[in-house]
Formats: sequence, C-alpha cells, structure tokens
Amino acid sequence: MSERQRKTIREVGAERVGPDVSVFLPVFNEEDNIPLLNGRLIQALEGTGRSYEVIYIDDGSTDHSLDRLRDLASRDSRVRVIALRRNYGQTAAMSAGIDHAEGQILIPMDADLQNDPADIVRLLDKLDEGYDLVSGWRIDRKDGWLSRKFPSAIANMLISRVTGVHLHDYGCSLKAYRREVLAEIKLYGEMHRFIPIYATWAGARVTELPVKHHARESGESKYGLSRIPKVLFDLITIKFLAGYLTKPLYIFGVAGLFCLLVSVLSFALALYYRLVLNVHLNRMPLATLAMIMFAMGVQFVFMGLLAELVVRTYHESQNKAIYSIRETVNLDRAGRLGND
Repeated sequence: MSERQRKTIREVGAERVGPDVSVFLPVFNEEDNIPLLNGRLIQALEGTGRSYEVIYIDDGSTDHSLDRLRDLASRDSRVRVIALRRNYGQTAAMSAGIDHAEGQILIPMDADLQNDPADIVRLLDKLDEGYDLVSGWRIDRKDGWLSRKFPSAIANMLISRVTGVHLHDYGCSLKAYRREVLAEIKLYGEMHRFIPIYATWAGARVTELPVKHHARESGESKYGLSRIPKVLFDLITIKFLAGYLTKPLYIFGVAGLFCLLVSVLSFALALYYRLVLNVHLNRMPLATLAMIMFAMGVQFVFMGLLAELVVRTYHESQNKAIYSIRETVNLDRAGRLGND
C-alpha cells in the first residue's frame, strides 16, 4: 500500500488527521541559510492561525545542512526531516515531500531564502477564494539577466504556448496546492515545474499571485543553463502525454503516412526520370529515398500499434480510468456499477 493510499484511509470518516498546512523544502548545501530560513518560516506560519508542519528534504547535501536540520527537528516536533541517500535532484526531493506531507494544503518553496515565507499567508488567502492551485510569480526577480531571467522568460513563453496553460513564472517554487490536486501526479525528470499544467488538464482551478523575490544571501545557485535541454525534453513529453496518451497511433500514424507519401512520390518521380527522360536510377537518389521512406513509414505505423497495446495495458491492468471526476450529485455509483 502506497503512502498516499494510507493517508486516504486515515482521512476516511468525520475527523481528519494531520495539520492544515504542510510546507516542504528541498535542501542541498544550504547550511548557512537554514537557521534564518526556519525562523522566518515558523514566524510566517504562526501568523496564519492554522496548524502546520515543515518538512525539509535533504537532497544528499555534502556540507552540514543535515546536522542543522536534525538540530531544528530535535527542538520542534513540527519540523520533520527526510534525508535522501544521495543527490537525486529537485523533482525527486519535491516528490518525497509530497509523499510524506500530511496537510490539506501543500506549499513547496526553496531553501535559499530567495522565496519570502511572508507570502505564504497571501497564497492561503488566494486559495480561500476558491482556487485549487496558486502559483507564485516573481515579478521583481533578483537573478542574473543572461544566466537566469532571459532563459526563464523564453521557457515560460514556450511552455505557455505549447501547453495552453498561461503562467508567467513556471520556475517559481513557491506555490500552494490543495492536496487532492497532487494526489494522482507522479513526478519524473524536471517535471515539478509542470504541475500546474497537469492540474489544469485535470480540471483544477489555477491562478497566479505576485510574490517577493530576494537576492541570495549566501551559498551558490544549484541551477543554471544546463537545465534548458532537460526542460525542453520534458516539455515534449508533456505535449505528447497531453495530446496522445490514449491515442498514440494518431501521432505515429501521421508520421508513418507522411513517410509513405514521400516514398510514393519519390518512386513515381524516379519512374518518370527513368522511363520518360531515360535517366539511369543509379544517377539519382530518388529510388533510394523511396525505399528508406517506405521502411520508415512501416516502422512508424507498427510503433504506433505497439504504443496502443502499451497504453491499453497501462489503463486496463490498473483499472485506471481515462477521465477524472470532480464531484457527483445524486449518483449512486455502487448501484450503477451493479447494474452494468
């Protein structure tokens, strides 16, 4: 039984177990920032008037970050620490935080003091307006223009255009989620930045809120231009999953038909040159192109068929629906299932 399933079982009944808010922070070599960060964070959470927990996920730090975190947890039971065996990356650390969070509202943020804990109360107030996810928007970002701000602006524009989910700042870690939004989301690669997209496609009400952003006080940034290829590859994955998860043959089939069409046209043109213009086939590449494109076309079609089998196995073996229901009214599901 998974951690999330155990949480669901614990919540069955009239009385819920767990705090109102869970804040979780991936930590990698932030020993100088941790004490000040925790003080500001606790002060901000006390001001919300809600019960809370703070979860630090040490992502294989090589400095004394884990020692600092252990010390904090020994003095405050609301501070929890998860120490990963090695540096897995931000997405894996955030996934660990999500899996172990007990709150009804989940708030991730960075541990480098660039996010402002004082913005948490504003995120919570925005959720109370009826939203399922509030994404932070660093309007006045305190980062280098060439190394951080410019690539981020290009990435945000590209992601918004490709996915149709328009946000100004996908890279801002400070967000607030209702727990059910994250219940079925599995994170891979650098996918944590795409959670608002998954949530929107699942029918969640998403908005964004301007938040403060501070210059780094100590330590070094762990992220730079090397993330760009990873984000692009993940964006391709997201687009494919969004449009073709339940019908992969459509995209592979279109590619296959295109290759077969090029093959037929190349073969016809080769015949024209040979029969009408009397040009020998070994003096032009059209015949070779026709054979290559024909083989590629057949391969694409069969890849699509194999993908269809994989998708059907994925859904049917887990009895996994291809839709998600927000709520029902006067629907006796058990009775309907019994009559099927």
